[in-house]
Amino acid sequence: MVQPPSSDRAGERIAKLLARAGVASRREVERMIAEGRVKLNDAVLTTPATVLPNLKGVTVDGKPVKAPEPARLFAFHKPAGLITAERDPRGRPTIYTALRNALPQGAPRLMPVGRLDFNTEGLLLLTNDGELKRAMELPSSGIPRTYRARTFGEISQAQLEELIEGITIDGVRYGRIDANMERRTGRNQWVEMTITEGKNREVRRVLEHFGLEVSRLIRIAYGPFELLDLPRGAAIEIRQVDVEKFRKGLKSPSPGGSGSREAAGGGGAPRETSRPTRAHPRPARGPSPTPGRRGSQPPRKPGPRK
Repeated sequence: MVQPPSSDRAGERIAKLLARAGVASRREVERMIAEGRVKLNDAVLTTPATVLPNLKGVTVDGKPVKAPEPARLFAFHKPAGLITAERDPRGRPTIYTALRNALPQGAPRLMPVGRLDFNTEGLLLLTNDGELKRAMELPSSGIPRTYRARTFGEISQAQLEELIEGITIDGVRYGRIDANMERRTGRNQWVEMTITEGKNREVRRVLEHFGLEVSRLIRIAYGPFELLDLPRGAAIEIRQVDVEKFRKGLKSPSPGGSGSREAAGGGGAPRETSRPTRAHPRPARGPSPTPGRRGSQPPRKPGPRK
């Protein structure tokens, strides 16, 4: 058994090193260590607090761990009807089923950033870097997520605008939500929402609180990255220069911070610099065959907002 070295030893915690190498998220690495699956020079590691200068001699499930690759980020247009997990006990298809044919050849092992519900579709980011994944999921990082929801029922723009102050539903407090009516036909309407927290099923619960039935929910943006015209079921890599620029602008997560759970909406605290301030209300626009498309512009690949 390997105990944690003295605190004055230079290096980083093994859980952080393995997460950065893309083995798994930091939380998953901690589970692996607890299960005795991580070794250093054939000795089982007993704590994620073990500090090492590098991953030399470290194995997971008997396999040597490769040195970390540069952080890579992929955008995937998740269709409805897929679980955001590697496997499902009920045998339902997962995102990895679709990603087999969607990812370019030679793509690294990827982990989803946050999650989307089985029936929620749209932009799902994936990365090979566990530390980047964790930073993007933490509410303290301040990354907004934007959704379009097709709903049925009665609601006014005035009611939606009240959500900017947050709302309490069944004793649960939801923070700032930027919501706007896009288009209405009778009692059917599309609503765009940028949420500020990552509470479970936040978007659906807030809309259902107003008596609305949600028939379709699409994530169209995650921080500066937009879905745009990426076809359903397709994936594309985001340029390395854009990934590095985004990463440098991330707020440093507080030690011990917990990740957000995104299950039909997800969220993060507002980052005021990531979306332009609206000087005027957006003109109404209805749903298009490709949910992220803006008007009649030519197709564009996913990437950061300019």
